[in-house]
Amino acid sequence: MDMSRVAIVAALEREVRVRVKDWRVREKEHDGRNFRFFEKDDLVLVCGGIGAEAARRAAEAVIAIYAPKVVYSVGFAGALDPGLKVADIVQPRRVVNAGDGSSVDLGCGEGVLVSFGSVANLEQKARLRASFGAQAVDMEAAAVARAAEARGAEFAVVKVISDEFDFDFPSTERFVDSNGQFLEGRFAWFAAVRPWQWPRVARLARNSHRASHALCGWLRKMEVQSISDSVDAPSVDVVHRR
Repeated sequence: MDMSRVAIVAALEREVRVRVKDWRVREKEHDGRNFRFFEKDDLVLVCGGIGAEAARRAAEAVIAIYAPKVVYSVGFAGALDPGLKVADIVQPRRVVNAGDGSSVDLGCGEGVLVSFGSVANLEQKARLRASFGAQAVDMEAAAVARAAEARGAEFAVVKVISDEFDFDFPSTERFVDSNGQFLEGRFAWFAAVRPWQWPRVARLARNSHRASHALCGWLRKMEVQSISDSVDAPSVDVVHRR
């Protein structure tokens, strides 16, 4: 069994590519599926795919293979608080599963992140904010939390805002395959023949680029702290505006 102090579960490689491009890559199999793991010092990162099931599978794999002390769910999130802006880093105190209402208190951080089963549109964002008092929404954190708890690992969350409260995200479910991978070519073709969607798609691309660079900046801090090995888990500034 390989050992890493901190495991990081992201959804898509494009969210973290700038940071992990120089990390060592190892492909390993778990439960009949192949995973790509990015390793650097005491850190290991796996991109499991979009959605709860993909995140759960990746979390279970990284825990089984690397036996980390703490598992982070990192990646993009949508703002439910109008005060949060693209590229803001958020570290919530509580993560709620919108599907069954279960939640986990992390003991530190600020605010609530709610994990929802699909990309939330404007109406759904408003309902999630009202129902759970949440400041941000993602699709994976609650599943990673459940996997970590089941296997005795600590759990933490760091998300970056990729779309603000008033951004009506294009529906993307049809462009996600059964493994949680985003079919970029199919989405590009869909957008290319719908010019009325171009401004929104362009804004989405700009937001994603900014969010990715902010998240990779946070990962850089984690790398530095891993090298110093001065604490059990990295501490990061929390950005939260009311």
